[in-house]
Amino acid sequence: MARIVGPFGVRGWVKVKTFTERPESLGAFPTWLVGSGGDWREVRLEAFEVHSKGPVAKLAGCEDREAALRLRESEVAVPRSSLGEAEEGTIFWVDLVGSEVVDEAGAGLGRVEGLFESGETSVLVVRQAEAMGGDRERLIPFIPDYVKSVDRDARRITVDWNPDYDA
Repeated sequence: MARIVGPFGVRGWVKVKTFTERPESLGAFPTWLVGSGGDWREVRLEAFEVHSKGPVAKLAGCEDREAALRLRESEVAVPRSSLGEAEEGTIFWVDLVGSEVVDEAGAGLGRVEGLFESGETSVLVVRQAEAMGGDRERLIPFIPDYVKSVDRDARRITVDWNPDYDA
């Protein structure tokens, strides 16, 4: 949902770059998961403000500039249970990660490893494992031209994507 980009002042506040549609929405979550890779820890959010140059946060246990510096480049997530259910016609990115991606003929293209924003388009990062015909990564725009259906229950995304596009 965000990344800590560095300290803000000398009292343990951090600058945050959000990846949410509305930056202020991150401040509504009382608990954040902070870390990277497999090393995540729960941290209580003490305060959150949106300034003209972006959001800043005060996290429990981060009391000075040195502590804030140690958090630099950490990723910020929230517990999935905090999100509730997506509104009709929408889906949370986290719910797509791990989904199988197939072409319209049903051939496996890999699994969703993550997503990112590219301008106004979200992009699926799809990893095809060695067992599926070679270790490769595909970047598929998450737009109706390419993404034909998302079956949340089956955790399957059907795309109009020719494997030769990225050969």
